[in-house]
Formats: sequence, C-alpha cells, structure tokens
Amino acid sequence: MTTVPVTIHDLRARKERRERFVMVTAYDVAIARLLAAAEVPAILVGDSVGNNHLGYDTTLPVTMEEMVHHARAVARGAPYQLLVGDMPFGSYHRSVDQAVANAVDLVQAGMHAVKLEGGGWVVDVAARIVECGIPVMGHLGLTPQSVHAFGGFRVQGRSANDRERILDDARALQGAGAFSLVLEGVPRDLAAAVTRAVSIPTIGIGAGPDCDGQVLVAYDLLGITRGPMPKFARAYAQIGDQVIAAACAFAEDVAAGRFPDDEHSYH
Repeated sequence: MTTVPVTIHDLRARKERRERFVMVTAYDVAIARLLAAAEVPAILVGDSVGNNHLGYDTTLPVTMEEMVHHARAVARGAPYQLLVGDMPFGSYHRSVDQAVANAVDLVQAGMHAVKLEGGGWVVDVAARIVECGIPVMGHLGLTPQSVHAFGGFRVQGRSANDRERILDDARALQGAGAFSLVLEGVPRDLAAAVTRAVSIPTIGIGAGPDCDGQVLVAYDLLGITRGPMPKFARAYAQIGDQVIAAACAFAEDVAAGRFPDDEHSYH
C-alpha cells in the first residue's frame, strides 16, 4: 500500500499522460481503509451519504454536521488518498462567507478539497474558496442538489442550449481555479467535448468512457446497494448477498447451539 500522498497535481499529471484513474465515494473508516489498500487515488465523501447511508430520499436533507462527521471517519481510514468533501445543499447558497467557512470546516475535518455543484453563480463562490487556498472540484450536468429544478433525475445536456451552457460553465470553473470537474448524467459526446475543452481532469459518472477518470459509489461498486441501481453503475462484487448469507448462518449456528463454541469462549 502506497504511503505517498496523492495530490491535485497528480490527477492533472494523469490527464496529461492520458492515464485514466478512478475515484470512489465512501462514508466510513472501514470502506476507506479497503479503498486505501486497493490504492484508489481519490475518495469522495459525497452528500450521497444521505440516500445511500442515512436513509434520506435525496441528498437535500444532508447537513454540514453530517458531512463533517463522515469526513473525519474517512480521513482516519485513508491518510494518503486525495480526499474531497461535498459541500451539501445550503452550505454555500446563502453567502460567499458562509461557503468559505463551511469549506474550512471540511478541510479541518481532514479533506484536501471540496466539491460544489453547478455553474453560473457557483463559479464566483468557487473562485473565492480557491483564493482562500482550498482546492475546488466542480460538478456539472445532473447535479442532485437541483433535482427539484430538473423535475427528477434526468440526463442533462441534450439540447443545443444546455450543451453550450455546460461547456461554458466548465470553462468558467476552470478559469475560477477548479482543479477538476465531475460530469454526471450527460451524453457521452458532450462529456468528451468538455474533456477536450478543459485542461483540468474530468471525472465521469453516467457520462461515458471519454472522461479522464470515473467515479462510483462504494456501495454500488461492491454490490451492497439493494434494489435497482442507476444505468451507469456496475457491481464488481456481491457483498450484499454475502452479508445476508453470513447473517443467516450466524443465526442458524446460534439457534443450533454451535456458536459460540469452546474455541470462541474465554477460560
């Protein structure tokens, strides 16, 4: 396992070398330790903790206190990965000063960078956070914090106007100092166009294979998520089924008096 810290400059260098990379979304120390052992270069502590870990229907109820709590846990488990903390809904919407203060809280919780959703007015907020010495990752396309404005989780960037807006926002975020961009839920050709248009790395999720990197939620990646998954997600293991089988076997052994046995008892 590497003991050399991954930085934002390492991701830029990977893009320049045309070396694709991964980022995985995690929320706790146990998963973070496993991702560190796998030498995943970047970990996102996402506000998707709301619907994946805390049982909310969307990311909108997630608070800064919850984000800081999970950021601290992941930071303890992955000391050498590049750690990015999501700015949850409401944490950067009221004022630039509020945004900077909340970004500082995430850095003090162990994050190396923060992620903001959207373009337009968000560009000025991102620029101010960067000016304060905190790296910013942008997020364009299907931004879950805008789910009500979109009318649901819908692919973005299909019309000519929306494509141009996303391209303009990508360039503007790069100009504001963002070190990378997440592109979510956009057509493959648009993601490819954005990737060519900017010199900073793009990280896709539901954006096709032409981005510089790809991100998945750890629960989807490991097959822990129950029920339907998004079209763009792939389970590379079926840990959820193994958990169910293990819990059933545990219950059967206890009922039959096979556990705990003498070997698992103190004397």
